[in-house]
Amino acid sequence: MANVFFDSNMFIYLFENNPLFTPDVRRLREQMIGSKARLITSALTVGEVMTGPRKAGDIALALRYGQAIRQTATVVPFDEVAAANYAQLRAENRLAQPDAIQLASAATHGVELFVTNDERLQRVRIAGIHFVVSIQLALTLVQ
Repeated sequence: MANVFFDSNMFIYLFENNPLFTPDVRRLREQMIGSKARLITSALTVGEVMTGPRKAGDIALALRYGQAIRQTATVVPFDEVAAANYAQLRAENRLAQPDAIQLASAATHGVELFVTNDERLQRVRIAGIHFVVSIQLALTLVQ
């Protein structure tokens, strides 16, 4: 497994120390490091993760979250190629705009595994992404 994309919810679990999901996300990240898998996410993830702290008026925390993501993951842009993938995804599937942006960004940048706990996304098949899976399934695929 060379390229693993974390959907925004994976980072939110980590930053908010979600008792149900954080241990599995940490374990997955450790497995990724051991297998030399590259962590990828999108610029949209950075914005989504920074939204909560900004709503609370904590600009410093928002900036720390953004920096933490950039230090641990390759942050890919939503560019013109991703925009074409986005249009195809939206035309063929009933996806919310942010979900389509995430999937299009991942597909454009050659992601083998897209990790999300959004069950709706796990049912979508996208050219350019081998698997869209939950944290639990990702733990069995990244060794």
